[in-house]
Amino acid sequence: MAKYKIAVLPGDGVGVEVTEAAMIVLKKLGLDAEYIYGDIGWEFWRKEGEPLPQRTIELLKSTDCCLFGAITSKPKDEALEELAPELADKGLVYRSPIVRLRQHFDLHTNLRPCKAYEGNPLVYKEGIDLVVFRENTEGLYGGVEWHPIPENVRAAVDSHPAAAKFADCPNEDMAVSTRIFTRKGCQRILRSAFEFAKKHGRKSVTVVEKPNVLRETSGLMVREARKMAKEYPGIKLWEANIDAMCMWLLKNPFDYDVLVSSNMFGDIISDLCAQLVGGLGFAASANIGDSFAVFEPTHGSAPKYAGMYKVNPMAMLLTVKLMLGWLGEKDMASKLDAAIAAVIAEGKVRTYDLGGTNTTLEVAQAVAERL
Repeated sequence: MAKYKIAVLPGDGVGVEVTEAAMIVLKKLGLDAEYIYGDIGWEFWRKEGEPLPQRTIELLKSTDCCLFGAITSKPKDEALEELAPELADKGLVYRSPIVRLRQHFDLHTNLRPCKAYEGNPLVYKEGIDLVVFRENTEGLYGGVEWHPIPENVRAAVDSHPAAAKFADCPNEDMAVSTRIFTRKGCQRILRSAFEFAKKHGRKSVTVVEKPNVLRETSGLMVREARKMAKEYPGIKLWEANIDAMCMWLLKNPFDYDVLVSSNMFGDIISDLCAQLVGGLGFAASANIGDSFAVFEPTHGSAPKYAGMYKVNPMAMLLTVKLMLGWLGEKDMASKLDAAIAAVIAEGKVRTYDLGGTNTTLEVAQAVAERL
């Protein structure tokens, strides 16, 4: 019996290809695992009206963690247009399956390391080594929204003194998306950031919000950060507004260490950090809960490249490294990191984004050979 049971959800487009690349490396590493493939993505939305079938949720419940490729996601109206004709009038609404996975399994912590590897021609500056912690289940991605807005929601909106300017707007012309923070949600993501900094000898944690405007939600996050920082006297707490942080990261990327933010702002800042170290082809992430985790590269399904085996698999291979570390396979994770670094530094095997002509699988094979 294998030591681990790992769900594998390739998803759509290039997600299938980078997952195939990941399996080349995992096979060479010899991880004692049973890999169980499951269904997720656009194909199942079109055919079944459900991009995250219940059978996939049940599969995940029987495994230790999940390796996820990528999915196609489109706005509501476009999604409805692509449904099978027999499903068109069923009242189905598309919701991102990865967001639903995060919420269903309470994967509250999104971890996104952003490290510049030597020899990568796309890095902004060599030596950048940032880690972003993004709250993963609340905020603007919490899914509590309406259009048109119902009367009870309209009544609540109208009761706020700042809503007077919307008084003449009909309900059907108004959309509302909520930004709900809880104290528990703030504390969990802040604790993850501070504990990571403590464990890995990081010197600072910067909370990235906008409390001067979003006084109640961002304000709650900042207030909780200030209280928690007292428990970590060896770690400096810095505070930055999201807009200013985008500027300061470009100007002084070496000033920062661990960044922590809410769902939407964390999404923004982590993509900026990814570009500093070479782009989404090098951006790995982990969605971590108390007892389960889903690991995914942060890039999308890139439909225009599907089937071409053209995209850079390094984000997925770095995602595998995160998964190995979470499983407790520290030696394997270190070996994989060294192999990835060696292939990047050597520069002989590169995908198109790095100016090369190698395929997704050729890069994976080069990393496997280094192992």
